[in-house]
Amino acid sequence: MTSLLRIGYVPEHFSTPVHFAQKYFGLDASLIPYPSGTGHMITSLQAGEIDVGLGLTEGWVAGLGKEGEKAGYKIVGTYVETPLCWAISTGSKRDLKDVSELKDSKIGVSRIGSGSYVMGFVLADTKGWLKTPGDPPFEVVPLQNFAKLREAVTDGTADFFMWEYFTSKKYYDNGEIKQIGEIYTPWSSWKIVAANPADARLPGMFENINKGVDYFKAHQEEAVEYISTSLDYSAEDAKAWLSTVRFADDVKGVSEATIEKTIEILRKAGVIEGETVHAITMIGLRRTD
Repeated sequence: MTSLLRIGYVPEHFSTPVHFAQKYFGLDASLIPYPSGTGHMITSLQAGEIDVGLGLTEGWVAGLGKEGEKAGYKIVGTYVETPLCWAISTGSKRDLKDVSELKDSKIGVSRIGSGSYVMGFVLADTKGWLKTPGDPPFEVVPLQNFAKLREAVTDGTADFFMWEYFTSKKYYDNGEIKQIGEIYTPWSSWKIVAANPADARLPGMFENINKGVDYFKAHQEEAVEYISTSLDYSAEDAKAWLSTVRFADDVKGVSEATIEKTIEILRKAGVIEGETVHAITMIGLRRTD
């Protein structure tokens, strides 16, 4: 008997098609939530605790760039085609008003190697604040999850953090934190990785997630209801998010050019060191288009 596929995911609005895949199309998997994000999934893949992860492109690529074959996974699919808007936030009562004030400050991240960590380097690169390659441009404060990040910028443990815009917006609206900037990823935002790209359960997973994506596209009202009742978003924000996101028509495989572009930018930002890291070594299933 085939064992159940263990899929790690971030329990945010982007997970809705996977929820539909399991609810309506028989996705035969145990869905394991990782609210702390991609960095935590990497450690779980390495520990053999999950078989597949749905997470952020920059986190997966940075992990593979740092650890190579020891990373414990390969990129096998493309989940979301659109970039991610990383909102830059601080405490609502802090004096900080603009990104230009953040040089040499304290950045809150979920984990070392997570998207919130990697994007700090990308932000610093755009501002010309990078120091020695690989040397964090800010004082890094690992805080595990979104709730602790919000607390940290309020009590001064950290000066700012970066998280997806619509996940942050509820807390702008209630006055807990404030937005002082934003930065978009220059690559498509979500990828699927697997501990074993040859896992015989993957084709069925791809097929069912594709069905979940198609259902999501055809049933937007149901998607809004699910996001606003089961996840931490208002219906208004869920509707606004829908107009900004485009999921892959076929989630199987990844574009080599996309991964090369990501490597190039992360190398420039000092996240990936050396010239010997290439996309072909990171990819388990390549797109044919």
